[in-house]
This record gives sequence, structure tokens and C-alpha cells, in this order.
Amino acid sequence: MDAFLLLVLLFAFSMLGVLLGTLTGLIPGFHPNNVAFILLSLAPVIVAEPHFLNDFVSLDMLLILVAATILAASVAHTFLSFIPAAFIGAPEGDTALALLPAHRLLLEGRAYEATVLSVIGSFGAVIFSFLFFIPFYFLFSSLHFYEIIRGLMLYLLIGISALLILTESFSERMEVYQAILLSSFVFLLSGLFGYVILNMPVHAPFFFRSTMLFPALTGLFGLSTILFSLLYTPEIPEQMIEEPVMDRGGIVRSVISGSAFGSLVSFLPGITSAHATVMAMLARRNREPEQVIMTLSGVNTANVIFCLETLFLISRARSGATIAISRLLDVQPWEGLIPPSALIYLLIAVLIAAPFSFFITKSVGRQFALQFARLPYRKMLSGIALFLAVLVFLFTGALGLLVLLVGTCIGLIPIHFGVRRSNCMGVLLLPIIVMLWQL
Repeated sequence: MDAFLLLVLLFAFSMLGVLLGTLTGLIPGFHPNNVAFILLSLAPVIVAEPHFLNDFVSLDMLLILVAATILAASVAHTFLSFIPAAFIGAPEGDTALALLPAHRLLLEGRAYEATVLSVIGSFGAVIFSFLFFIPFYFLFSSLHFYEIIRGLMLYLLIGISALLILTESFSERMEVYQAILLSSFVFLLSGLFGYVILNMPVHAPFFFRSTMLFPALTGLFGLSTILFSLLYTPEIPEQMIEEPVMDRGGIVRSVISGSAFGSLVSFLPGITSAHATVMAMLARRNREPEQVIMTLSGVNTANVIFCLETLFLISRARSGATIAISRLLDVQPWEGLIPPSALIYLLIAVLIAAPFSFFITKSVGRQFALQFARLPYRKMLSGIALFLAVLVFLFTGALGLLVLLVGTCIGLIPIHFGVRRSNCMGVLLLPIIVMLWQL
């Protein structure tokens, strides 16, 4: 196949992924995992049906192009998903920790500045990921890092969970013992909730289908925040269009700390970007909103890229995107210094998606900032809440609506009492800890 034509097709499919990632990023509760599994379900049709691409690309290459679309959508999503968190107060699990600092800057008229800080963190993480891609390979191939920690996985997950709960002692709204008890309660309640829905059947009324984690996470982190915003709607000032002023050292430290912890959680089951962000901020002991936003964005974007490398290094899929990619492709283990050809193509898709996502996010954030104070805030939140409910019904049926309701009720607890919403990640962590304990 002609190399130029291959690059053109890779660019086209990557841009389709950027478009899809832009949509999932701007629509609260709509995750790129949904796009990934929709494309995965459509892949047999795409491959089987005759079309003009059959004359130019092989079956294997066509599947790589679909995988590139999924990966590009995931990368773009990490850039764009900050905007709903900053302007609407409707984050997902990965952006939940950004809500408070982003909301603080919104109330100061600096939401555009927050958006720029976010894209700097994400784009910096892409640069970091490519610089440390080969060292990450040697860490696993030569030092056998994963084999060393695999036997300690249970204790690592328990230790990280305990760390996140115990650091609630930094709370300024209540006594230390109250903060720790409340965060423990939220963690255990979310974990019990996750254990109940773990094997719950999904009866979607239409073609599309998801797992019960979709309504659970939407309720815990999305709808609960929207309902709380509807009850306590603040007065939103006119937003200023100004570029952030920060020293380069602060930017570099935020990007490196976020990216490093994003790479760390790429091979640990049940540990998400939200947990990595908390660990990064604890390591830096810096809770300025600008630093939190850049660190969080670095975590999310680096996690997508290092999850891809983890898939080819240890054949473990740690994200929805890599699960879909592993089912699409015959993933060849990365054994030599030169990465497998499929991995190289996917990395090119990342390099295409990142700069376009950078400028799209800045542009969309600017338009949001210019128009936001004029928008009917409460009506917009009500419309988004209704949209999320409809989306959950389409993907998981009536039972999914019940899961959404329960998740929303649990998600309101940390918001109301002022403890970290990352404790709600017990919905993933506790079931995994229980399963590892039983092995």
C-alpha cells in the first residue's frame, strides 16, 4: 500500500476520532468508552460490507484505522471534557476533582484562563509521554516491574485507598475524625454499590448497549453535581478573555507530576485518573487552582497514552479504549526496542489528535466564556440532566435509570458535606479489592 495514501487515511480517521472526542467531551455523561464500543460493534459490518476502501487497504489495516479513531477520540476527550466541568459543573469521574478549582475561577471571571491551563497540561502530557515512552518500555521489559508489583497488587490498592481516605484530615470544613469517618462511609457505600451492579444484566431497549458502570458513574459524578448546581445556582460574572500568567517552572512541575502519576495508574486495576490526581497533588502539596487544573489534565491525557503502551507491554487493557482496541486487533507483544507497527500507527494518531484538540478546546472555551453569562444557566442544567437520563435509558434500559438514581443519591453526599468525590471511586476499587482478596 502506498505510504502517502496510508498517512492520508490515518489522518482522516484520526480527525474523525477528534470530532467524536469533541462531542463526547462537550456532552456531559457521554464518554469515549461509549464511542469505542459502538465502533467495536460496528467493526464487523465495516469490514464485511464492500466499500471503496477495500481497493486500497487490507483487512488488518482497516481495523487499525478504526482503532486509531477510538484512540484519537479518547485523546480529544481528555482535552474537551474540561469545558463542561469548568462552565457547567458537570464533570465525569476523571474531571470531578477539577470542578472546585475550575468553579472558583469561573466565579472570578477566569473560566477561559482555566481552559487554557487545562490544554497546556494535556498537551504537555503528550510531550512527556513520548519522551518517556522508551524508558517506560525498559521499566517493564528489563526491570520486570509489573511482575514485581503484581503479587503486591492487593496491598497497593488497599494502601492507596487508605491514603485517599486518611488525607481527608486536610479538610477545613470539619474535624479530622469527622472527615475521615465520612470519607470512609462514602468509599464503602460506593464500593457496595459497585459490587451490587458488577454483574447486573443490561437490557437496553435499542441497538446500543453499555455496562451498568455508565449510569453509576454518571450518577456519582455527573447528575449529582448538576442537581446540586440547580439547588445552589450562583451568580456568574462576565468572563475575561485573558491568557494565564505562570512561571515555566510551575508549568513544568505540574505537567511532570500529573503525567508521572498518569503513567503509574495505567497498569494498576481499579486506580483511575481521579486517584492519580489526588496522589500527584499530595506529592506536590500544592493546591492552588491553577496547579490542580494542569496536573489533572496531565494525568488524564498521559493515562490514555500509557494505557496504550501497557496493552502492548503486558497485554492488559486498563481502559475502555484499550479494551476495544484489544478486541479489534491481534495485539502483538512489544518485545524489541522498535514498537510493533500497529502501535506506531496508533501513536501517529495521537500526534495528529493532540494539536487539533489543543486549538479546538481553546477556541470552544473562548466562545463559551464570551457567551456564558448570557445563557439561561438553570434551563441549560435542566436540559443536560434530562439528556443524561435519556442517554442512560437508551444504553442500559429502565434498570439503568434505577442505578442512575442510586448513584446520584450517593454522589450528593460528598458534595453536600464537602469531602472528596474521588472517594466515590470505591465503586471500582472495593469490588476489585474483594476479588483479589478471594484469589
